[in-house]
Amino acid sequence: MLTIVILRDIRKRFDTVSVLYIADRIFMTDRLAALFEHFSLKAHAFQSGPLCGLNTIENRGDLGQLHLIKEGNVEVWHGKKLAYKIDEPSLLLYPKPLTRSFVSAPNTGAHFICADVSFEGKEANPIVNALPDSLCLPLSDLPHCQQVLNLLLEESAECYCGRQVLLDRLFEVLLVQLLRELMEAGSIKVGMLAGLSDRRLRKALVSIHDNPEIDWTVDNLAAKCGMSRSVFSNLFRTTIGETPVRYLQRWRIGLVQKWLKQGQTLSLISEEAGYQSESALSRAFKTQVGLSPRQWLLNEKAKSGG
Repeated sequence: MLTIVILRDIRKRFDTVSVLYIADRIFMTDRLAALFEHFSLKAHAFQSGPLCGLNTIENRGDLGQLHLIKEGNVEVWHGKKLAYKIDEPSLLLYPKPLTRSFVSAPNTGAHFICADVSFEGKEANPIVNALPDSLCLPLSDLPHCQQVLNLLLEESAECYCGRQVLLDRLFEVLLVQLLRELMEAGSIKVGMLAGLSDRRLRKALVSIHDNPEIDWTVDNLAAKCGMSRSVFSNLFRTTIGETPVRYLQRWRIGLVQKWLKQGQTLSLISEEAGYQSESALSRAFKTQVGLSPRQWLLNEKAKSGG
């Protein structure tokens, strides 16, 4: 009751956007919770030490990779294109497989700490789809990551018991904190992370992520954000890169794919994903994926040897 009175008083003094920001801070909406609840991530550290001269990193299945350059100078090449020239401690993220070459001094090289990164759902994972193909940031630009970075750098330099497990977990924590940094800084300009960074849109996205089974419409999503339908639709399309209806459909189908792999029945999935019937789900699935749910699942099992 006290909170309601406070918000009413705030609303008299500030505009709608300011009220939404203050309310968001009061209730501390967790913009990443549903993403990681539905689509987990795993990391596995595999390198700690210098890489000298030319080193080419080939695709490793469907794995992404995270590199920390602790010291040394290195050029990063994507094919024949110089992508990055690193001359200070930096983080280099590849959410999806991408062949690249590292060129450093032949004798001293550059000190790398590396991990494979696995995002559940693969191409259906919304986090992977929201990130650029590669991302390079100086460690000095990641102030809120410094504590875990210090732990990770310290652990990688030693051979304590449990080192591998601890490095794997620290890389996972680092990835979550990196996403926080990107959202808070507004570093990603278009897509889901850009929407989660936007105080005007984040409530709509979190609502979709948290409750895909609800019959969301443009009108009630706009109401969540305190905007008119037209203003909300235009802002959503400009920021996210697609319409609210299209985004909702992609989120639901990504969940459907995950649940199909887990062996859930189509009748149960249709209810959890917000479709009125199995046939409605099948039509939406085929529109987006190009195959029926059954055909898609058979293909996935064939790819994995199942």
